[in-house]
Amino acid sequence: MFLVMCDADARRQTATERVDMAVTVQWLGHASFRIGDGRSVVYIDPWKLSESPHDAAMVLVSHSHYDHYSAGDIAKVAGPHTKIVGPSDVASKQSNADVLEPGQTLEAGGVKVTGVAAYNPDKQFHPKASNWLGFVITIEAVRIYYAGDTDLTDEMKALGDIDVALLPVGGTYTMGAEQAAAAVERIKPEKAIPYHWGDIVGKRSDAERFAELAACEVAVLNPGDSIEAPG
Repeated sequence: MFLVMCDADARRQTATERVDMAVTVQWLGHASFRIGDGRSVVYIDPWKLSESPHDAAMVLVSHSHYDHYSAGDIAKVAGPHTKIVGPSDVASKQSNADVLEPGQTLEAGGVKVTGVAAYNPDKQFHPKASNWLGFVITIEAVRIYYAGDTDLTDEMKALGDIDVALLPVGGTYTMGAEQAAAAVERIKPEKAIPYHWGDIVGKRSDAERFAELAACEVAVLNPGDSIEAPG
């Protein structure tokens, strides 16, 4: 059978393809995110999840602190072919995890991930020597930077071509609103989402203060809310 597609059908198909390929970033609360493009799903630091979708192509873990590495929450999103990625101290606890170090890149299922050093230059909570991580995630040509638990660092300042920056704003253990806004000045993302508030440390007012100061569009989300990434 020879099928002729009319213009309207072609437009509907193109629109469907665009929806399928749109990259969405969902904040799950605290420092947890779900990123998807309709084909691949990436979780970052899943914690306190209420559901068990088992839909992850990849799980990224920034470091081994309990509010970032949770074996039980990883089990809720992982399936038989999920790639789990983290620093060496996470891999020592999660036997099926691949080790990623700052500056290294890996790729799986059409998703590219580069490790970025995450640390406190002037505090002891997150030492640089631990090789803990932030991530630059490239999916459908969209570049998303997840900072991890960190203050403003030279490695962060050197980043470029970031579409969405996910930045901690709670202070104490990470940078606060003012330093996160300074990070935006250096990174120059199109959009930013504040995290590391609303649990343990940090308040919504910290996220809103960041939104006031940042020189880019900022989405202050409620847990479960999502945005479509530019690209």
